[in-house]
Amino acid sequence: MTTHLLLHGGGGVQTMKAFADLLAERTGAQVLLPTHPGFGGTPRPAELTGVRELARHYVTMLDEHDLTDVTVIGNSFGGWLAAEIALAASPRVSAAVIVNGIGIEVPGHPMTDISGFTLAEIQAHSWHDPSKAPTPTATGPSPDVLALIGYTGPSMTDPGLAARLGDVQIPVRVLWGESDRIVTPEYGKAYAAAIPSATFTLLPRTGHLPQLETPQQLLDAVL
Repeated sequence: MTTHLLLHGGGGVQTMKAFADLLAERTGAQVLLPTHPGFGGTPRPAELTGVRELARHYVTMLDEHDLTDVTVIGNSFGGWLAAEIALAASPRVSAAVIVNGIGIEVPGHPMTDISGFTLAEIQAHSWHDPSKAPTPTATGPSPDVLALIGYTGPSMTDPGLAARLGDVQIPVRVLWGESDRIVTPEYGKAYAAAIPSATFTLLPRTGHLPQLETPQQLLDAVL
């Protein structure tokens, strides 16, 4: 059976829940939506010291559950994780989809530093139409953003990632919201260019979180 492994970003697992339901309904496939250890108030094991270690954690999970023909779909930080899982060359993973991923360094097109942003400020940079974003219920940095920085470090990049992506062997689709102000479309094009097997698709009228802002459009692009 085909399996889709959905990997959420710094906004937490709730940013993927509705899209997971939509994907399962459309495809009839098994859809897995884990919460990354350390997010949502969950414990983070000491051995999960960075993004590569978390990627290996998920590859081990696929092995333990004997899953095959897995397509990994990740948004933002989850896109970085999807790239690392693709690099792990697990025979269980057949394809990866990176949606507005972070993690690489792109000269002239740096990622916006959101470490001190409020939720409202993050939304303003993340949505094509911020008026459609959920109303923030808290002030200050989100606990999930703090968990994110625990994996990525303050820069939220790996200086060696872009060069390593040249070793990816499986098919990869890089999908990008045209209005993303966290990581711009030029950043996305550089992401795709670093992966020999990748294609790049620009998604109109959406930002950093297409699965929330334009889920049907993202679904069509994924499938």
